[in-house]
Amino acid sequence: MPASHLQSLRAMAHNNAWANHRLLGACAKLTQAEFEAERMGFFPSLQATLNHILIIDRFYVDALEGGTLGPDAWSNRIPCPTVSDLRPAQSAVDGRLISWCEALDEARVNQTIHVHRGTRVQLERADRLLLHLFQHQIHHRGQAHAMLSGTSVPPPQLDEFFSAEEAPLRAAEFAELGWTEAKV
Repeated sequence: MPASHLQSLRAMAHNNAWANHRLLGACAKLTQAEFEAERMGFFPSLQATLNHILIIDRFYVDALEGGTLGPDAWSNRIPCPTVSDLRPAQSAVDGRLISWCEALDEARVNQTIHVHRGTRVQLERADRLLLHLFQHQIHHRGQAHAMLSGTSVPPPQLDEFFSAEEAPLRAAEFAELGWTEAKV
């Protein structure tokens, strides 16, 4: 039976968290100097890029949850200066996003979300906001992945969420996240 659009959004939320987990796990092997080092990308370092992902996740997940955080989300451009600070913060917002997506039904996926942008409130349908958020994640994780390839730490595979070859590694990583194959 084909997946519903609700199942697809839930799977995307899990894939998002798993990719963040893998990427931050690789970054944890870097020295602080390597994490902060200037690199080519939209943001000038792995530290800045990965903090940007966290900030924007907080911004949009807060909006999904009905909050009014708005631009205050980016008042500190580096809220987590180390990977050891960043990993639990990213995991927490990923968990919030998964919880929000797990509660999806037809009414919720079509509801209007109020995105507080400081001088105005943007109205966006929930499914469109989710797709934007997932695209944003993929875009900047790709940049971080490329930056990581210029270090001594090999970048992790991020696009094989359901491959059979990755099953043993995936099972171990899912266990670290508190998931099972059946849950996802």
